[in-house]
Amino acid sequence: MGDASKLRAALEKLGESVAENGGRASRRASVRKPPKTESQPSFFAPALYDVGTKDSRSIMDVAVFRLSKKDKRPGDIIRYDMPDGFVQVSAGPAGMASVWDYDIVLMAVSHLTAATNRWRAGKGDKPGRAFRPNVAEILKFCRRGDGGKQHDDLVAALTRLSTTHVIVERTRKNRAGRVITVTEGEGLINRYRVVSGAATGKVDAVEIELPDWIYREVVEMERPDVLTVHPDYFLIEPGVGRFLYRLARRAAGRGEAMWSFRTIYEHSGSASSFKEFSRMLRKLVEADDLPEYAIAEQEGQGGPMLVMRHRSGLGVQCTDGSGQPGG
Repeated sequence: MGDASKLRAALEKLGESVAENGGRASRRASVRKPPKTESQPSFFAPALYDVGTKDSRSIMDVAVFRLSKKDKRPGDIIRYDMPDGFVQVSAGPAGMASVWDYDIVLMAVSHLTAATNRWRAGKGDKPGRAFRPNVAEILKFCRRGDGGKQHDDLVAALTRLSTTHVIVERTRKNRAGRVITVTEGEGLINRYRVVSGAATGKVDAVEIELPDWIYREVVEMERPDVLTVHPDYFLIEPGVGRFLYRLARRAAGRGEAMWSFRTIYEHSGSASSFKEFSRMLRKLVEADDLPEYAIAEQEGQGGPMLVMRHRSGLGVQCTDGSGQPGG
């Protein structure tokens, strides 16, 4: 059976599963319920909360953060070799930034994109790299409950984001047609400042400076290199589930994509064994409750494959992560 026939057969099976189960499994849910505070009116965060969530498209198919809540991975290095270069993630002594820490970067990118759109429409000034949210805005945007330890939790997350260093090396042709290699390295955020009450620990003010490469992608490029992220992304509990949604969002878009379990594992930076990672993928397949995307397993020539399909069922795109047909 050819690659196209395999994909069609897998999608037919996937469609039958969605029809039978309504796209949701009744057990082992991977998406948590929204916090109770979302049902309460807020006078603090409507402007930023209403900004559509955006993510930097260039790093959505590799994990530049850890996917585990428990293993902080201090001093670890993850390297992803690409056809035109590599991406390397290095953790500082406080640990590698987690996919949940990265929610703060998503918020900053989203706000920067909205401010850039206003500037280009002549409705505001050109935005700078500094982002100044308050804690209520961060918690509401990231769909988290308002709990204690605000200062400690926020400082810990910002410390990991600022000390997780990402190197991106790409070989390409410049405008003169000469082949060059460009290597850039920065933290997931450049710097931060948190002002809190000394007695209470309650955070009064936050300032975050985005790294140059994110600012350049959003503000300096003719079209911001970002993709919209579904708001229910923040409700996905497993780190692997969050990574899988980002991968599907970039690879499948509003169509379909098929990647091998092995390729997804290699792009995830997971510290788990391939066997354990495959088990986690199959739990997500069983639940099949990721926002926007239905997922199913299919056996391929080189091992198990994951079919990712936008629930609208529009379009077809089939890759194994390298731009070649899967299977």
